[in-house]
Amino acid sequence: MTSPVIHRVTTLDLAVRPLAWPFAEERRAEIAAHFAEKQRERPKMWNGRILLGRDPVFSGGHFAASYFEIDFASFLAWRDWGFPDTAVFNGFGMGALRASDGAFVMGEMGQHTSNAGRIYFPSGTPDLDDVRDGMLDIPGNVVREIAEETGLTMADYVAEPDWHCVATGRSIAMMQILNLDMPGEEARARIEANLAEQSEPELSAIHLVRGMDDLTPTMPRFVTAFIAQQFASR
Repeated sequence: MTSPVIHRVTTLDLAVRPLAWPFAEERRAEIAAHFAEKQRERPKMWNGRILLGRDPVFSGGHFAASYFEIDFASFLAWRDWGFPDTAVFNGFGMGALRASDGAFVMGEMGQHTSNAGRIYFPSGTPDLDDVRDGMLDIPGNVVREIAEETGLTMADYVAEPDWHCVATGRSIAMMQILNLDMPGEEARARIEANLAEQSEPELSAIHLVRGMDDLTPTMPRFVTAFIAQQFASR
């Protein structure tokens, strides 16, 4: 297992193009059976259309890649089966919420989600709603996911211009630090109040990370690598 690599970039160039995915076509019956089993475990799991990436290139503060459309069932099978096609990657945006007192604010995924119990920053797999003029709009995706999962809007934070792209295994997490205008406890209370008003929130709990001792095994490696770098630079 390779160690995470963090690329700090200022621009994202993510083109969305039509592409046939041999993995999904050749293993369609197995994928359908796998998804049916997962739906029995979590009946509200939805087989929507999402976007996966390929051909990632980091160069001179610039990140470029191509994205293609696929069904969630194929993505889930690819992930659960150990990423058998290494030509593609899961590339997604994340809003790294940082409170005014320095605490990072993360959410714990609810039991009805495909990542139940995992703790990380608000995010979501890119889908067709994130495409603008043939390009994947990761900044827009981050704003949307933050609002949907936490109730926070652009009036509550200031986004830093750079992106911290954490490459680990077959994923690239494009993280943008969002500086909140409130301390950690206030941010947690705001988000918890918003979750209480939702009929089926994606998040089941809010966690504050003030130091390395607050990291847990339920946080993905791309999150803990990013946090370690942030605290080391303080």
